[in-house]
Amino acid sequence: MSLRAAVVTFPGSNCDRDMAVALERASGVPALRVWHGEADLPDRLDFIALPGGFSYGDYLRSGAMAANSPIMRAVVREAERGVPVLGVCNGFQILAEARLLPGALMRNRSQNFICRTVGLKVENTRSVFTGGYEEGQMIRIPVAHHDGNYFADEDTLDRLEGEGRVVFRYADNCNGSQRDIAGIVNAGGNVLGMMPHPERAVDPAHGGTDGLALFAGALKGLLAA
Repeated sequence: MSLRAAVVTFPGSNCDRDMAVALERASGVPALRVWHGEADLPDRLDFIALPGGFSYGDYLRSGAMAANSPIMRAVVREAERGVPVLGVCNGFQILAEARLLPGALMRNRSQNFICRTVGLKVENTRSVFTGGYEEGQMIRIPVAHHDGNYFADEDTLDRLEGEGRVVFRYADNCNGSQRDIAGIVNAGGNVLGMMPHPERAVDPAHGGTDGLALFAGALKGLLAA
């Protein structure tokens, strides 16, 4: 069985190729590429990725316009069907704007763009995305964002914590995110939004491979399902 993964490109995406390379490195199969203006996704997808970048120039709110792209109706349908959907950085913002994940990504506390490698704690290894890690494991993943400050009301935060839906937490909160949240999943566990870029940590030449376990673990889990 060969896995079918797709990467969606929006106007302003700049990490779509990186995401495709990471998926191919983990699976050995080239990822399918999908333009945001398409009305439908390829058939029989096993994995969908929304990459980082600055879709539509981050006008209105980051991810707000991309969340209304034609392809997102198909992404929502597939997510509701249980297909794993990963949104990284701008992809996380798009998932929040599309209401596939709760909360919002606000301007960084410092009001500055942050671009560096940060420490993350793996909080939950029971999701399809995190089976390649150990609970409590510390990993290092790059960030590159201006609007990564995760915000939600206290009831939502308590629910995320209580249901084990916080999967990554900043070791040193770089952007002001509430409760140091760096990545969360939906109630079904098949939609993950995270601000750090695991696709930029899959090659030793780039400084580390801590991100590779996310892709390899997820794809291995899909094959075993």
